[in-house]
Amino acid sequence: MRRIDPKLMMRAVWQLRVRRRPFVLSHTVNTACNLRCSFCPHWRRRGREMRLGEITGMLDDASRFGIGAYNAWATEPLLRDDLPEILRHARSLGMITSLVTNGILLSERMNDLESLNYLTVSVDGIESLREIRGIDIDEIVDGIVEARRMGIEVLMNCVISDKNLEELTSLVKLARKIDAWISFEPLHEFDETECDDLRIRDMERYRSAIGKLIDLKSRGAPIINSITYLRMIQERDPKFRCHAADLILHVSADGRIYVCRVHDEPLGHVSGGISDVWRESREMRKKVSEGCSGCMFFGYVENSLLYEMVPEVMMHYEWM
Repeated sequence: MRRIDPKLMMRAVWQLRVRRRPFVLSHTVNTACNLRCSFCPHWRRRGREMRLGEITGMLDDASRFGIGAYNAWATEPLLRDDLPEILRHARSLGMITSLVTNGILLSERMNDLESLNYLTVSVDGIESLREIRGIDIDEIVDGIVEARRMGIEVLMNCVISDKNLEELTSLVKLARKIDAWISFEPLHEFDETECDDLRIRDMERYRSAIGKLIDLKSRGAPIINSITYLRMIQERDPKFRCHAADLILHVSADGRIYVCRVHDEPLGHVSGGISDVWRESREMRKKVSEGCSGCMFFGYVENSLLYEMVPEVMMHYEWM
């Protein structure tokens, strides 16, 4: 298990608990993608992207607001030529930097990631990856291995679907072999018509697969999810109070600030000043959060449980 950086922890506690502001900026850095995954809505939403100067200005404002971590994701960040400048600027402001990618361009752009702390690569299967995402596992493993050699912490994230239930334990073994971590989360159906072939059909088979992950986690496997979370997704019952809107500042590619990945109602625009948008959107954020039936994205669930100081999660959730 990682040791928690006490300075980072105190900084986050001050921002979240005392100032009542989010600590992470999650930025949809671009709208282009080199894949066409059926369960992902993001590549279907091409639109305006902020220019480099607008992004660095946003990061400056975010730093003054107290943001301590910058996450570049969606749709495929490595397609953005000026990504190194964005990451470098975030690091220069003292932010932890992270990136979510499908991994195809990792080897090609590895030298552009020198300002990166954490890397998340979508790895939804071994043999099944071809069917799920249209690529082979060999196309991304070398990039992951190279990132680890550079000292970047790497997380393989697996979206659990009907196509990969038999490969979850094999993915854990792969993560251990290449010195990476792995996380799991069930498929979120943004549009039921687009992912019918991925929907879980046999719940007993599904629960058995998650049970094996719980057993592996309890025996020290490099699974970042807490056992609390794994049991929650095993029963498919999101029993938690979501704090995503309070913990994470979500910004779209064109600069709109919104509630979360699921509820993308705009709260304002970064050009209006992050602090002002945050203050003026308080009631709307509260209304959306209280009316949400709950999702099971691990980042939202685990961090909400951390915010509630659930002991088992504090002991066993192991990312960042």
